[in-house]
Amino acid sequence: MTGTNAVLGGGGFHHVAVRVADFDAAVKFYADVLGFSPKVAWGDLGKRAVMLDTGKGDYLEVFEGGTTPPPSGGTILHYAVRCVDVDSVIEAARSRGCEVTVEPKDVTIQNRDFPLPVRIAFFTGPAGEQIELFRNDLT
Repeated sequence: MTGTNAVLGGGGFHHVAVRVADFDAAVKFYADVLGFSPKVAWGDLGKRAVMLDTGKGDYLEVFEGGTTPPPSGGTILHYAVRCVDVDSVIEAARSRGCEVTVEPKDVTIQNRDFPLPVRIAFFTGPAGEQIELFRNDLT
């Protein structure tokens, strides 16, 4: 992992997640207009998701199932930061009074081409934003 953030063990954004009403049109837009390329995709019709590489290993995660118009608060679901030690950082957030919404856990995203093992946790930031701590070796 590259970066200089000593707390996160490198740092940087891993991904920002959005929920869209028209999944196929959104993925086509991000690929055709912005040049993002699919890296990891999973789920079945009605519950699909994809991580699109923006070009330097930062991702836009697109989830199916949004509404038009989007609910108040918009389409942004959460943002994820790269993190080496998810457990210690989530404890630091908890000690500062942040609500932990998903305890640290290991998950394997069942990608269409290869399994993607990750360690994640979520907490609510000071402005009510959802922050994901994200560790993996493949993306």
